[in-house]
Amino acid sequence: MSKPLGTVATLESATPVQACCAPLTSEELSEEAAEVMAAMFKALGDPVRLRLFSKIASHPDGEACVCDIQDVGVSQPTVSHHLRRLREAGLITSDRRGTWIYYRVAPSVLAALSGMLRESD
Repeated sequence: MSKPLGTVATLESATPVQACCAPLTSEELSEEAAEVMAAMFKALGDPVRLRLFSKIASHPDGEACVCDIQDVGVSQPTVSHHLRRLREAGLITSDRRGTWIYYRVAPSVLAALSGMLRESD
């Protein structure tokens, strides 16, 4: 799952995600695009991961330290597990600064997800 998929970002990469496909109402997904998008939606299908993703996406600085987002009702190791799953799905990127890790939504990922779900023009 880590090979390039045309205009779709590879999983586990920090490359910008571009709209992979036309809206679902205008044409069907290719097999490759469906795999990538399904992995993203599957990662967001867990309530803890969705909350973490939301905390990162809505953070005022555009990035969030793990120390600022870990209060989601689970232990720190579980938070780390969920953040790893979000990274593996290509939804977030991370940067270590000293002892802390900072997370941000991967470039264009929100546009890719919403672009696929929007109605065609």
